[in-house]
Amino acid sequence: MAGATLSDVCDWLVVGGTGQVGGALLRLLGPRAISAGRSPANPCLVDLEQLAEEPGQADRLMAEARPRVCTVITNRLSATPRHAIAAAATNVDRCESEPAMANAVNATAPAALARAAHRIGAKTVFVSTEYVFDGEAGPYDEDAEPRPLSVYGSSKAAGEQAVLSADPDAIVVRTTVVYGPERQGRNFAYRLAGHLRAGKVLRVPSDQISTPTYNRDLATALVQLAQSSLRGIVHVAGPCLLGRDGFAVEVAREAGLDGTLIESVKTASLSQVARRPLRAGLISRRANEWGSHPVRGTAAAVADWRGDTYGLTWP
Repeated sequence: MAGATLSDVCDWLVVGGTGQVGGALLRLLGPRAISAGRSPANPCLVDLEQLAEEPGQADRLMAEARPRVCTVITNRLSATPRHAIAAAATNVDRCESEPAMANAVNATAPAALARAAHRIGAKTVFVSTEYVFDGEAGPYDEDAEPRPLSVYGSSKAAGEQAVLSADPDAIVVRTTVVYGPERQGRNFAYRLAGHLRAGKVLRVPSDQISTPTYNRDLATALVQLAQSSLRGIVHVAGPCLLGRDGFAVEVAREAGLDGTLIESVKTASLSQVARRPLRAGLISRRANEWGSHPVRGTAAAVADWRGDTYGLTWP
């Protein structure tokens, strides 16, 4: 990569490639994509908090990619570049105590990136969350009205509207409880496996109900949706509505771990700072109608993950 510029290597620009959704996209796209983030290993550095204060950085980033992103890279997806915003401040409780940071990273910076991408004809895909809902009447389809309970949820809802205002052709993809191979090993499945392998009890909420989403299937769906004519809000989530404890038991069973160490508790007993939507989950109505890549249920997803860890460590 030494001496290369972004335009030499990029068809997709993934902002947030160090996270699990961005990482899954980068693994899927290979040389067609590049990560823009804080890591010094990246040829392009993007600090979203700084970008929120200096939105001109987004224009400079897109200007660097613009000359060749459509023409130089072989095996590109189509004649237009893609710009996926997977970066976000996802620590829900931290966002509660740092609302300015949450809004800068989850709303202001993504809007600046979407605006700059639109100017060069790039399509923006913004990844959002079920936390824009209050969890009173889930699962939710795309027509449900957002009612966030937390600063994180409010900042992501604001980001959705800001991105769509900056670029009406953008796609906002909501997802939830994402799991699968991840370089940092921080998602729920890794934490679960770590506790169970060590013989430790893991307290898991029974009243947080959602639709767990395999990150490899999510990445495939994101790529397909970005090539479509769809715009606006699209849900991509797993097919099964499960309590977090039920999901934990399924992962443990499929991974051959001791599920008796999983203790079902109520959310109120966990002393979490930010409120969580309880009966939530997402219905992938628009994605299914269009025919995007389906997200597998837990058993099939874990079997796929164990069969090929994509060069990452199995939990």
